[in-house]
Amino acid sequence: MPLKRTLSRWAVIFYGLGTILGAGIYVLVGKVAGHAGNFAPLAFLLASFIALFSVISYAELSSRFPKSAGEAFYIQKAFENNWLSTLVGWLVVFTGLVSAAVLARGFAGYLQLFFTLPVWLAVVLLVPCLGTVAIWGIKESAILIMLITLIEAGGLLFIIFLPGHELLKASNLWQAFTPVSIQEWSGIFSGAFIAFYAYVGFEDMVNVAEEIKSPEKNLPPAMFWVLALATLLYLLVALAIISTLSIEELTQSEAPLASFIEKKGYSPILIGLIGLIAVINGALVQMIMASRVLYGMAKQQNAPRALGWVNSFTQTPVLATVVVILIVLVFALWFDVEDLAKITSSIMLCVFIMIHLSLIKMKLRKTLPENAVVYSIFFPVTGAILSFFFLISQLWS
Repeated sequence: MPLKRTLSRWAVIFYGLGTILGAGIYVLVGKVAGHAGNFAPLAFLLASFIALFSVISYAELSSRFPKSAGEAFYIQKAFENNWLSTLVGWLVVFTGLVSAAVLARGFAGYLQLFFTLPVWLAVVLLVPCLGTVAIWGIKESAILIMLITLIEAGGLLFIIFLPGHELLKASNLWQAFTPVSIQEWSGIFSGAFIAFYAYVGFEDMVNVAEEIKSPEKNLPPAMFWVLALATLLYLLVALAIISTLSIEELTQSEAPLASFIEKKGYSPILIGLIGLIAVINGALVQMIMASRVLYGMAKQQNAPRALGWVNSFTQTPVLATVVVILIVLVFALWFDVEDLAKITSSIMLCVFIMIHLSLIKMKLRKTLPENAVVYSIFFPVTGAILSFFFLISQLWS
């Protein structure tokens, strides 16, 4: 049974934005600042620049082949290698599982503002509930994601406007964007490597391509909108936070935005609640993505056939979602947040390199499906080079 096409362009934008916002600022801004210091905004900007080239490649490929398990399908079409296609598909699933685990741990951190609950118990309560929503239906999940994304974006806007005119003072901007020493640049690159995780999410959008109305027309522009909006919010929030909190305060906080609000003299309860909602949203999107990739791989006979079973009532891949729930629980209960984020960034950079190479190979064949969006070959070539050196520089550091 095919998946049901119910998602509009705006629904897809909220879907992608919900993943990115939850993963980035609400959980990892303190970790980024721990490496980049006051240059955290620059670290986010650098990560966005590198992600842009991947967005361009994904946009073109998604218009060529609007399929679930997009990455695995792209690799198969380019290299006609089942082993490589299967490997990439499983890597994408793994990143979705790890990302959901990061956010589940972030949920536990923000929950401490309201209840003193063991991390393991918070995780065990959250993950099955999100899995149930994912099973319920993609349209229902998308509506929930859209509402939550509006709430979490509102929380970020509150953070941005709280410092008022101080945020864009020339001295603050100069301090945040003018590193001079090699040590500062090294910290920025290390911070950008973690911040890169904050942009993981745009690629998830291709994995619901079979549930999008007119994906060739709606998916590529939605991806650019998501990256642009997320980058703008990240830069402004990072500027606001580093102008208020010390680096030590940031790195020690499990709920950095709540710490920012508290330092400003306000109760952290509201932003803590929004932080909870944000990480819930991000985790939900990642779990949906992972289950859809498993479904797509099963259809391509690169995963157990049972994972491709779609429930006739919910029209969602139920067994694949149950598998996702179980694995996310394991990751969230046994691994550290920063380690999980670094693992995700490393794997996604490897996947992005393969995606760039796939598009390059397709372009050299000079065959173009109808309605496909086309960009210059400069972008996948540059993207592959940047991703490779970014990955190597961090693995050797």
